[in-house]
Amino acid sequence: GIGKTQIMEQIAGEMGVGLVSYTITHHTRQSAVGLPFIEHRTYDGEEVAITEYTMSEILASVYDLMEKTGIREGILFLDEINCVSETLAPMMLQFLQCKTFGNRSMPEGWLICAAGNPPEYNRSVRDFDVVTLDRVKRIDVTEDFAVWKEYALAKGLHGAVISYLDIKKENFYRIENTVDGLRFATARGWEDLSELIFVYEKLGIRVSREVAEQYIQMPEVAKDFAAYLDLYYKYQTTYRIGDILAGSWEPVTVSALGRAPFDEKLSVMGILYSRLSEAAAEMRIADELADDVFADLKRFQQGECGLEEILDERIRQMKNAKDAGHLGRPQQIRKQKEIAALEAFVQTLGAAESEPETREAVVDRIRPQFLAITEEREQLADSTGQKFDHVFRYLEEAFGQGQELVIFVTEITAGKATSWFVENFGCDAYYRHNRELLFDDTRRRIAEEVRGI
Repeated sequence: GIGKTQIMEQIAGEMGVGLVSYTITHHTRQSAVGLPFIEHRTYDGEEVAITEYTMSEILASVYDLMEKTGIREGILFLDEINCVSETLAPMMLQFLQCKTFGNRSMPEGWLICAAGNPPEYNRSVRDFDVVTLDRVKRIDVTEDFAVWKEYALAKGLHGAVISYLDIKKENFYRIENTVDGLRFATARGWEDLSELIFVYEKLGIRVSREVAEQYIQMPEVAKDFAAYLDLYYKYQTTYRIGDILAGSWEPVTVSALGRAPFDEKLSVMGILYSRLSEAAAEMRIADELADDVFADLKRFQQGECGLEEILDERIRQMKNAKDAGHLGRPQQIRKQKEIAALEAFVQTLGAAESEPETREAVVDRIRPQFLAITEEREQLADSTGQKFDHVFRYLEEAFGQGQELVIFVTEITAGKATSWFVENFGCDAYYRHNRELLFDDTRRRIAEEVRGI
């Protein structure tokens, strides 16, 4: 539950290579190595029957991905490598050493990465002998909330999960053997619970302790989180988060937040940060969409290809990226919108009853549709910038120059979407507080150096 598969997905996506994942415990020797068949050959003038093997199902999956996507390099990820059966273990040694299953080799440009859990988490784990360990590069991965939080913010996990774990970091990753059996809270469990909360919110269903416990299988932690989630929703209503983002709040909420316990302050700031992060992420999609569509129209105008060709190419690219495991949710939304825009362009041109036009005339006819995309981007940029300004102004009224603003500025800086927005569209309040933070850090460092003289 530490995120081994997600790590592989991120690496493949960032490097633009393919990824084929297998849990090796699901395989027998036959499915991994291939099935035998009789082949006839002639040696020294005599025909003999010999045993050959079909291609391994695992290797076939690698070639299938290459055929589907055209991607020639990638990673074959074998999970639970230290749980293979006794009959398959020798084959794993051969595969790790020679990159072959039976008489078939891995294609050039593909790497093998294997993973497994420590023995204390899985009774069926076997230790590798020195012969095997000598042929691999071993990396031990441990849980790290700060690293996971960066991933969670980039992926858009629910704000309640992130803000709760910010307060109760000790509950992020726990595995305990008790008299009642194994109990655990893992990174995977928190991510799956986040997805469920989003679905339940759309359906208007409350996430109870019993439901949380299905994902966070440590009763006291699930109970604590369920209680926090109720408070999280309560804070959204009590502090009228929507009004704060719109720039109109009641003075009573400002004074209430200023007097609130520190945990409550962190929760409210977490809600506000989540809303800003969502707005910034939506803005980034709109910004990149406008750039993508502009590049498509430029290719068409310069005579490189027709709009229908570009549309087919974008559909094919999205399918290939999805097959290769490169398509995260934001990228998928952006690509779908780009394809929808190109389809609308093609439909507009197809509906016109006129003689063939020059490419410049065609671009002029679909220009209003493109301008609508750029206008949406500008409107989102303005509204998102206003939300940033309103939130900072509200927090300044509530906390003055307190440490809470330092925490909030740090969150904005660490967030992938929020830091992107500030970098590209600016935020005066952020720059002001960030300068003060840097000044305080410099002053503190100088004071420490003076004390050390």
